[in-house]
Amino acid sequence: MVKVDDTIDVVLIDVLLSARLERTEGIANARFVEARARQSADSKAAWIEVAGAYALFDGPDSPLTQSFALGMQQEVTPADFETIEAFFRDRNAPVYLEVSPLASGGLLSQLNERHYHPIEYSSVLCRRIGPDLRLPRSRNASISVRKITTDESEQWAQTSARGWSEHPEFTEMILGFGRTFASTVGATGMQAEVAGKIIATGVVFIADGVALLAGASTIPEARKQGAQSALLEARLRYAVEQGCDLAMMCAIPGSPSQRNAQRNGFQIAYTRTKWNLEFPTREVAN
Repeated sequence: MVKVDDTIDVVLIDVLLSARLERTEGIANARFVEARARQSADSKAAWIEVAGAYALFDGPDSPLTQSFALGMQQEVTPADFETIEAFFRDRNAPVYLEVSPLASGGLLSQLNERHYHPIEYSSVLCRRIGPDLRLPRSRNASISVRKITTDESEQWAQTSARGWSEHPEFTEMILGFGRTFASTVGATGMQAEVAGKIIATGVVFIADGVALLAGASTIPEARKQGAQSALLEARLRYAVEQGCDLAMMCAIPGSPSQRNAQRNGFQIAYTRTKWNLEFPTREVAN
């Protein structure tokens, strides 16, 4: 077990909190898709809201092409499913639905009836934040963190991609994400530096008093110095300044990212399931 600061409040998880977290992620990705569309009309990036859920298209192979917050605001009808599925089908993309375990009770049976199958789990983590924010400190004291400026966005995106250099199959996608994050409304890019050299990146997106943390990347030669811990603290303090009372992030269950979040006072709110329905879909009887 890892002992965290005794002043950290435990967040009680209920449907309203899950709806708030899922909505924040849906809004964040919708703003990202809008930025992508502004950058490139050829991307055909778009999103729609159906029954309180956000269905997003960022290209058929993008991990952002999926839905969020399904079943959190209201019951989902067969017609709602048809609308969401048509949105992806018309763009030649498979259907991916991120579903909270706190979603409406009838959603699970509908997913089964429509032949969806679970393909992935993710941990949704959160913690309370406020002016008295305290985090464990274990990092290189020479690391500093600041917000990026507009003319630094390309260098920031390049550094973010360098953090994935061990996985060359992803670097081009990460580079594109970095360039788009830099112009996403509501998102703030930050960078960690040592002696004026950028070594790590991170993003904080703010909506409805919730800070969503994403975009963590550190160049290989600068790891294990605490750069991401420094970025985490800076982003949380910035979020507090913007009036946020809650922070969230998502991680692969049991991953280093999840463990680092837990060491910094985040708790697992719930484990979310991604469901998939590939086309051609079955015919749904009227």
